[in-house]
Amino acid sequence: MASPPRKGRYKPKNPKKYKGDPRNIIYRSGWERDVMSWLDSRTDVLWWQSEEKCFWYFDQMKKQNRRYFPDFIVCYNRSDGVEVTEMVEIKPQKHVDGPNPNPKRRTKSWVNEVKTYLINQKKWEAATNLCESNGWSFRLLTEKNVKNWSGSPFGASTKPSKPRARKGAG
Repeated sequence: MASPPRKGRYKPKNPKKYKGDPRNIIYRSGWERDVMSWLDSRTDVLWWQSEEKCFWYFDQMKKQNRRYFPDFIVCYNRSDGVEVTEMVEIKPQKHVDGPNPNPKRRTKSWVNEVKTYLINQKKWEAATNLCESNGWSFRLLTEKNVKNWSGSPFGASTKPSKPRARKGAG
């Protein structure tokens, strides 16, 4: 059996929960697809959206303002009944940790990793500020959170359905 594609369109089972155009939900990784499926199936998730809103941040590399589309904005009921809205970004752990600060050689690849890391830091700083001003929280999910859910990454009391395992993962 072939593994599912890592990019594509997601068709929600509960389109009324999706805030935006449910016919145009794009995932750019298997992790995003798994989170979409998980959000779509949860009864404690009131609504969710993927890359529907954008905001501005300052890109230090290009010295200009740039747009940032967060992966998800999710509204859910916490286990204590409190309604919570979170902005969620999904990245590989290596993008969160950053590149080795003292590599043996400073290759073009290493320079690109440094640039990506610095840009992501600015995006996440802007996202955190926006969330604070709206009474939301900001969360980074990595493959460690997404692939091996044993409970809810959003703090809900009920156990989520397990995401489908990808061939060759783990």
